[in-house]
Amino acid sequence: QVQLVESGGGLVQAGGSLRLSCAASGSMLRLNAMGWYRQAPGTQRELVATITKSGTSNYADSVKGRFTISRDNDKMTVYLQMNSLKPEDTAVYYCNAKVVLSISRPWEDDYWGQGTQVTVSS
Repeated sequence: QVQLVESGGGLVQAGGSLRLSCAASGSMLRLNAMGWYRQAPGTQRELVATITKSGTSNYADSVKGRFTISRDNDKMTVYLQMNSLKPEDTAVYYCNAKVVLSISRPWEDDYWGQGTQVTVSS
């Protein structure tokens, strides 16, 4: 059973910073790409940033230059450093991981964290 546990959300004023963490645990053959998505009320879940196992990152245009994704493969943890936060960044942030469970199941499965609320006040 693979689990993703997020932490680091909260309330911050516009212009402030927060750092999200997401730790993966459980039995798996390989932990591939990890990423962060967000969902504001009444909207669809959207990609924020992703990072491959080798460290190649990808960002939504709306967060480029403000957010930085990183990961520690030894700790199976992905981070999202969020700077210069804006009220429109307010959302529930979800961690995602693409996991290969075993040799007998050699394809990627998607796993999601429970979500952490980020609220940016103006």
